[in-house]
Amino acid sequence: MRPVVVGIAGGTGSGKSTVVQGILRGLDPIRVAHLAHDRYYRDLSHLPLEERARRNFDHPDALETDLLVEHLDRLRGGERVVPPAYDFGTHCRLPGGEAVDPAPVVIVEGVLILVDTELRRRLDLRVFVDTDADVRLARRLRRDLHERGRSPGSVLRQYEQTVRPMHLAFVEPSRRHAHLILPEGGFNAAGLEMLVGSIRSRVAQG
Repeated sequence: MRPVVVGIAGGTGSGKSTVVQGILRGLDPIRVAHLAHDRYYRDLSHLPLEERARRNFDHPDALETDLLVEHLDRLRGGERVVPPAYDFGTHCRLPGGEAVDPAPVVIVEGVLILVDTELRRRLDLRVFVDTDADVRLARRLRRDLHERGRSPGSVLRQYEQTVRPMHLAFVEPSRRHAHLILPEGGFNAAGLEMLVGSIRSRVAQG
């Protein structure tokens, strides 16, 4: 039976991961596979560290989306896949990676997943998490400081130079491809309940 593939998109800090966690709780005990687009950043180990840090990580070309599509196709065909392991501190891929097994539901999560045509057409249900820009910036700042060891200045410079311009150029326009706009992400209990109900219905229909 072909799985139901759900895409969760939205700007940085919009609450995509919170939505994914809400879906996982709501679908229990249905098995769910999860593919995160940010595991597919291109390996920059061939470049000096200073040059890696200057790269635009918010442009679609920074990600190996073709590999994500390949892995998604294999999951849909009933095969196990091993997404890359990625180190955000060094901008390099690491050896190994955690295997993802086929499941009745596959969630693909990422800022830019609705931008790519080939990826988009494989998503049975496309969701765009819509959160105010000031809230998203505050969340990104908090995450990068505590989880990625960055300085406030470097986070804000990146936001001004690449994150915001790429959001306006690629992320925001991609919302037109969504089947569902989910304001406030995981804090929208009614919207999340509707989304989980829709996924359950699709799984039941086979």
